Amino acid sequence: MLDSAVDICGAIQGALAETAPHDVSDAVLRSYIGRHLDDLFQDLFPRCSREQRDQMFAAYRRIYLGRNHSGTLPYPGISQALAALPGKKSTATTKGTPTTRAVLDMFGLLPYFDHVQGTDGFPAKPAPNVIQASLQVFGAQPEDCLFIGDSPTDMEAGRRAGVKTCAVLWGYGRREEMARWEPDYWAEHPDELRV
Repeated sequence: MLDSAVDICGAIQGALAETAPHDVSDAVLRSYIGRHLDDLFQDLFPRCSREQRDQMFAAYRRIYLGRNHSGTLPYPGISQALAALPGKKSTATTKGTPTTRAVLDMFGLLPYFDHVQGTDGFPAKPAPNVIQASLQVFGAQPEDCLFIGDSPTDMEAGRRAGVKTCAVLWGYGRREEMARWEPDYWAEHPDELRV
């Protein structure tokens, strides 16, 4: 829904500069968007302690919030697509629920959702927990639901949750990586979600 790479990558680079100076390109950081930050920190610093990673997380959260989403923009046509999508809608994101709600509200997208679900105290995608939490709120059966995402992690989580999946190509994931999970549908532009 939102292109937040500028803020995410900037916050990660700021956190690394403060806690563990390390030069990482935007291209590398973008490939981790949609995954838990712990994946990135473990890959960059395999011998890093839990306490050191927690310090990196704390720095990231502070810097990310301080940026106030100044580099984030909704993808063109996303609000129209959300308005046209039938059925009940929920988020299923690696961000926490309060942060997700605040960001959606800031960009005028909150009214399009019947529920906002973040990753709150359970495993992040590709684990299916965040999707299952939304299904539980709605009392919905997985086979009756569609999960729309832009990363291989999203597609794997959708498959593991037993829902239909739609891979979108305007986000961060690469087609060949998402194709591994055999999405049920593909969309190249938000307008295609309105069909």
